[in-house]
Amino acid sequence: LTGAQDGSVRMFEWTRPQQLVCFRQAGNARVTRMYFNSQGNKCGVADGEGFLSIWQVNQTTSNPKPYLSWQCHSKTTSDFAFITSSSLVATSGQSNDNRNVCLWDTLVSSSNSLIHAFTCHDHGATVLQYAPKHQLLISGGRKGYICIFDIRQRQILYTFQAHESAVKALALDPSEDYFVTGSAE
Repeated sequence: LTGAQDGSVRMFEWTRPQQLVCFRQAGNARVTRMYFNSQGNKCGVADGEGFLSIWQVNQTTSNPKPYLSWQCHSKTTSDFAFITSSSLVATSGQSNDNRNVCLWDTLVSSSNSLIHAFTCHDHGATVLQYAPKHQLLISGGRKGYICIFDIRQRQILYTFQAHESAVKALALDPSEDYFVTGSAE
């Protein structure tokens, strides 16, 4: 799966020289993040205008439409994570009201899909990591802060400053004992 500054999103297969599918043409908002769900049957694309779009991967048309497209944040959606069997999605980004980390239910109408919005990260959340064993979300922000959220209780557990500049990367070890942060500095 490839995404570009011009907003295009294309899917390739290792053994074929041409693209299999073009999910988005050039001329859309820049792609900020893309993932497949754990089953590999859906892919999601976040963009610089605050949208998250999700497609079924096994499309037969060359330019399929997303089955879901929401504006999750008013300015940008910087990252997202599929939770559970991809019926729940967490997003990070920047919104005018500082609701910069959100939980969404993909099985209900778009008007009722926002489950919970966390008010956190002045100037926006840049990255997001899901810890399934502990049911936690870890987010990093533009000012170097890390927030840890309990999904079940829908509350912020910890907030601390890890860096002096924007957090650009989060990684979680497979046993979920440790996580690592990387910043713009």
